[in-house]
Amino acid sequence: MTLEILWFCLIGFFWAGYFVLEGFDFGVGMLLPFLPRDERERGVLFESIGPVWDGNEVWLVVAGAATFAAFPTWYATLFSGFYLALLLILVLLIVRVVSFEWRGKSESPRWRAFWTGANTLGSFGAPLIWGIAFANLLQGVPLDSNGDYAGNFWDLFSVYTVLGGVAFVVFFAFHGAGYLTLRTTGDLRERAGLTALRLAVPAAVFGAAFLIWTVKVAVDNNDQDVAQPAIPAAAAIVAVVLAIVLQFWGRNGWAFALTALGIMLSVGTIFAGLYPRVMVSSPNFANSLTISNSASAHYTLAVLTVVALVFTPLVLLYQGWTYHVFRARLGGEAVRAPTG
Repeated sequence: MTLEILWFCLIGFFWAGYFVLEGFDFGVGMLLPFLPRDERERGVLFESIGPVWDGNEVWLVVAGAATFAAFPTWYATLFSGFYLALLLILVLLIVRVVSFEWRGKSESPRWRAFWTGANTLGSFGAPLIWGIAFANLLQGVPLDSNGDYAGNFWDLFSVYTVLGGVAFVVFFAFHGAGYLTLRTTGDLRERAGLTALRLAVPAAVFGAAFLIWTVKVAVDNNDQDVAQPAIPAAAAIVAVVLAIVLQFWGRNGWAFALTALGIMLSVGTIFAGLYPRVMVSSPNFANSLTISNSASAHYTLAVLTVVALVFTPLVLLYQGWTYHVFRARLGGEAVRAPTG
């Protein structure tokens, strides 16, 4: 395996980690207007992701930094061509971050309702745009002979790419409901489980439709052998179906693990459909960016590999420890004052 292939796989791993971890954050935010019955329960939902959401977003920084360092041409084309879309994601993420900090600054119902709505807006909008953006990598965007984006903002929208955005939204909502079954207690936990079951069928339908179409797009638009994207796509669909069955049986932990696996395999389907390209050019396929013509020098990739081997395990261990520390379930009960 060459260093270019290694870093292509690592970047896929970083994006998969981001969507698995930030996915349930987004899902919890999308459920804020529907699942809680009162302000106390809304506070429980915020508290369930409060200690971990900022750590989850580190994966986005790592994925972006790895792309910049390992494939600078890909990074430049992606962040210039998708500039408005990525800027909108940044705004939505900032609004969402501010909502965590400012919601508790006042007891006013209107104030809290406003920032709760802001969190929901960011949690819904960001995965929608992420899905559209990743679908465009494979469907193809107008690139000139220099690898520069030659289209406009509206060229990013098609039936397939919008389906990708909707699939991300629905599946993250399902993922978030599953997360809440592991983090809450009592009636709130039961309603989270029922919500997960209600979202299961839409998540399976939209997810399977997007994955099957992704395989077709990889074959038609990227001259890809059908087996390469079809294997992870089929595995992702099986994982989602098993997650639904286990959710119905009340095996919430295994169900959540399988939805996480389904997300990772879905990202794997996109990257398997892309290889050996990183961005497909349409209509001029010859202008596509590949891992060879967009990668950094061999020495740069070698240094990055050493850094990744040292720090990636440390990040994984630290984040795992964080989730272990904050593993207790939340019920929202009032805390009694200590007695003498």
